[in-house]
Amino acid sequence: MTDRRNDLDAVKHYHEATKHHIRRAARSLGYLDWANQPDPFRRFPGAPQLPLVVPSGHEGPTWDGLFRGLPSPAPVDAASLARLLYDSLAISAWKQVTGPEGQVLSRWALRVNPSSGNLHPTEGYLVTGPVGGLTDEAAVLHFAVQEFALEQRGTIAAGDWTRWTSAWPEGAFLVGLTSIHWREAWKYGERAFRYCQHDAGHAIAAVALAAACLGWRVRLLEMVDTATIGRLLGAHLQAGPEAEHPDCLLAVFPDGNDHPDVPVGPVRAIAWQGEPNTLSPEHHSWPIIDEVTASCTWPGCTSLNGTWPGNPWPAPRGTETVENSLERGHSARNLIRQRRSAVAMDGETGMPLEAFTRLLHRLLPGRLPFTAVPWPPQVSLVLFVHRVDGLDPGLYLLARAPEHEGELRDLMRQDFTWARPEGIPRDLPLFRLAAGDLREAARMLSCRQEIAADGAFSLGMLARFDAALAEFGPGFYPRLFWETGMIGQMLYLEAEAAGLRGTGIGCFFDDEVHGGLGLKGTGWQSLYHFTVGGAVDDPRLRTGEAYPEKSGTPHRG
Repeated sequence: MTDRRNDLDAVKHYHEATKHHIRRAARSLGYLDWANQPDPFRRFPGAPQLPLVVPSGHEGPTWDGLFRGLPSPAPVDAASLARLLYDSLAISAWKQVTGPEGQVLSRWALRVNPSSGNLHPTEGYLVTGPVGGLTDEAAVLHFAVQEFALEQRGTIAAGDWTRWTSAWPEGAFLVGLTSIHWREAWKYGERAFRYCQHDAGHAIAAVALAAACLGWRVRLLEMVDTATIGRLLGAHLQAGPEAEHPDCLLAVFPDGNDHPDVPVGPVRAIAWQGEPNTLSPEHHSWPIIDEVTASCTWPGCTSLNGTWPGNPWPAPRGTETVENSLERGHSARNLIRQRRSAVAMDGETGMPLEAFTRLLHRLLPGRLPFTAVPWPPQVSLVLFVHRVDGLDPGLYLLARAPEHEGELRDLMRQDFTWARPEGIPRDLPLFRLAAGDLREAARMLSCRQEIAADGAFSLGMLARFDAALAEFGPGFYPRLFWETGMIGQMLYLEAEAAGLRGTGIGCFFDDEVHGGLGLKGTGWQSLYHFTVGGAVDDPRLRTGEAYPEKSGTPHRG
């Protein structure tokens, strides 16, 4: 109990120490050390490389259809695993800036899963038995993103694999995620640990949605402790500032097994191959990140091993719901791979009310991708509505659980109205707190960034902070950010479906946000901001294919 108390204190200390304030930012170098910019691609030289074939075409379910029911499960083979990775963790396009004579001045990759600063701390692994056309052994496979290949990091003894998987659903396998904190700390300093957790949440949602297109379900395995994940993925062999830190294991299995038993371990001897490449020649140390990482070790917990509740805000019988409303016809895979982060908003484009309410519906619990995680909702949204047709500009709250509404009514400013706006479906728990033009407030609170004021709306994600950590322990701290990252992924994709663009905002004045809402103490904390609107494209940028060196590559930015 003493260690748990010390870890909880360390987590709360980190959270307070890494807040931005109007007159003081969280600690970072204050400049970009370009000579030590990390390589965005991890490789393991010496590990056998198993090439994957880049999928062709975007056939499959529509985006809206995906939420009405999954397609028939695809077989687990080399082609379907390539498709899963291509639609979740792979490169989506290359961007470049050219000079007046056509020379390439700068070139960088974009990925399907977004990342703070496009720095990509998240690494992906497959843990699977023999797969036709890929491997004859049970193996731990690292996804080499740039090469679009798998590196066979570890070989699992056949007997161990058989013992593990005797209770698994047929066709099940694991996806593992790790984070390299240095990739974010290089730019963002001490606040980087937060951003790594956002990115892990985006990746969880990306895997869950890509799997759904294949007729597969995803479930985060909360009963597996951090140390076991590390030993399974080989992270325990790494040390130093470029080490990977184990985040989570995701069980992937055919639809129809909604509550599978997927025990993992014990992890015995695994034959490892390859050594991690060096990402930067030199590093700056951020001890507080090491301290919070150690304090967030997850012990494994069966009490969370349930499911997200269904939508606690059911529609009245006979009324139209989002899932039976007009089909928009977007290919789910095309939408997923076309996602981009807006770098600026035009300050003019609005959003139809129907698209806005549909977007908010998709953020409620009980549906994809939130069915991938087993804890009840801990995050609700405060929205700064600027230009939504038929909705008065002002401050709104989306309560993602009924108890959130009651708690926040008691804690927020007493002059908030808590009105249910006209034209909003009864099963959407949206409340108007105050009317008025809040563009300047949104801009100021998001570190004075114009993008927060120039979209159709922006928002802050409020997490039930003290109570969640008290109930689930300090290891739940990253999971609060994972939930916000999953919400962010859906905001990105629903923005694309509405013909708009989204952008995650990691820089905001934490306590100024809380103070403006009347929140005192740390009962609720804002963890992530976001904006959606009409994007302004940079004419200097050119978009290239994701994998131009692979024959048959279908994607053209």
